[in-house]
Amino acid sequence: MITIPSTEAKTRFGALLDKAQRTPVTIEKNGRAVAVLISDAEYEAYQKLKLQVLQNDLMEGIKQADQGQFLDSETVFHDLI
Repeated sequence: MITIPSTEAKTRFGALLDKAQRTPVTIEKNGRAVAVLISDAEYEAYQKLKLQVLQNDLMEGIKQADQGQFLDSETVFHDLI
């Protein structure tokens, strides 16, 4: 992964887009990572993976519910708060 400062990202945006087609590019502002630029293909693969994980979790939940295994909402949503 390549890391560049935001000022360079602004001045060399075209080159940045080319780099992002080959590898993710982290953009830093004041020495802190603020964004990652990835190719469209990488983004689509990431979205598909997220959907697959969500579908797997949903199917597991349905399976558990069919078996009478239930959790209270506080337990389920604890990590989201």
